Formats: sequence, structure tokens, C-alpha cells
Amino acid sequence: MADWIRSVVEAWGPSGVALLIALETILPPVPSELILPLAGFLARDGAMNVVLAWIAATVGGVAGALLLYWIGAWLGYERLHRLAGRPWFFIASQKDVDRGCRLFERYGSWIVAAARCVPVARSVVSLPAGMTRMPLPKFVALTTAGTAVWNAAFISAGWYLAEKWQRVDAYTGPAGLVMIGLIAVGLGVLGWRRSREKTTVSSRERSERHHSSRERSERHHSSRERSERHHSSRERSERHHSSASGASANSRGGRR
Repeated sequence: MADWIRSVVEAWGPSGVALLIALETILPPVPSELILPLAGFLARDGAMNVVLAWIAATVGGVAGALLLYWIGAWLGYERLHRLAGRPWFFIASQKDVDRGCRLFERYGSWIVAAARCVPVARSVVSLPAGMTRMPLPKFVALTTAGTAVWNAAFISAGWYLAEKWQRVDAYTGPAGLVMIGLIAVGLGVLGWRRSREKTTVSSRERSERHHSSRERSERHHSSRERSERHHSSRERSERHHSSASGASANSRGGRR
């Protein structure tokens, strides 16, 4: 990876830096922790202008973030909410989507700005920004500010470390791996929780169906009892009427 990154930056200069940082924003496995220190080292060595390298890296980061923002905007709340309702979509439930949107609408500015300095998160954060329709000028301004700070720090590190520029990745690489591990664990927890929610809902639905069936059975039994009581009462009434009619007839016969 390091050799390929170096070949691209040395061949294309600041344009190569911009391209690689754009790819890094879209595809987190491409490490900016290697690209930026290398740019700083090459700038110190006179192979490129350090300010141009910084501007190119910032432009590349913003371009990659904008692509993800537009993907999030295309996906939108309604599509994601429908997806979250599908049984196979384990990443989030519809309640999670609603909570995430409310959280982002409330703290979105801080999240977008801070995430630019966090590996992997700086890629993912553009999607909810687009999905919640954060105003584009605001998103661009926050992304540019956060990206510019991150790029300046790592280009400076490469400048001062010179030939030892790869040490930057040795120090920061584990942090990126930890972040990826945390995201993987988080997805696992979400999947487990979603599976548990579906099991709970399924059990509740079965219980409700059983309760409903029991109520229908009880209503049917009660209705049948009322019908039988009504029928029995009617029979008694008819026997009473018949007996009364017979007694009346006997009484008339006796008088004659």
C-alpha cells in the first residue's frame, strides 16, 4: 500500500494527493495517515509546494465527502426508514433511524466537524448529513474546516519527521484499527439487538393472537350460553302457555 501511494503522489504531485484523499474519504481502508505525511516529506524535499499539497488534500477530502453526502440525500429518510422495517436489515430498526435523525438534527454541526478528525467516522458522517438534508453550504464549510485541520496536522508531521514520515502511520494506524473494530462490534450489537427485538415482537404477536383467539372463544361460548338460556326460557314459556290453555279448556268443559 505504501509503495503504491508513494508512486501515485510522486507521479502526479498535488493532484495525486487530492485523488488519494478523495478515495480515502470514500474508502476508509486507503489511509490518509500515509498519504498526508508523505506529501509533507516530499514538500520538504522540494518535490512539491507544501501549501498546494494542503489545498489539494482539503479539496480531495471535501469532494469525497460531497459524493457521500449526495448518496445520503438520494437514500433519504423515507427509503432508509422503509429499509429499517425489513426483516433482513439488521443495521438499525426504524426507532434507531428516528433517534439518529433527531440526534443529528440537534448536534449535526458538531458531529460533522469533529468526525473529520476520526478515522472511518469521517467517511460515514456524510451519509446522515445528506439524509437529514443539512444545508449544503453549512456542510461544505464544516467539512472544509475539519478536513483542513486534519490535513495540516499530518502534512506538518511528515514535514518534521522527513525520512521517518512512515512513523506517523505506526502511531495512528492502531487507532484506525481500533475504530474499525469498534464499528464492527457496534454492528454486531445492533444485529443482535435487532434479532432480539424481532423475537420479542414475534412472541408478543403470538401472545396477542392467542389472547384474541381465547377472547373469541369465550365470546362464542357466552353467546351460546345466552342462546341456550333464551331457548330454555322460551320452552318454559311455551309449556306454561300450553298448560294455561289446557287448564282454561278444562274449566270451560266443567261449566258446561
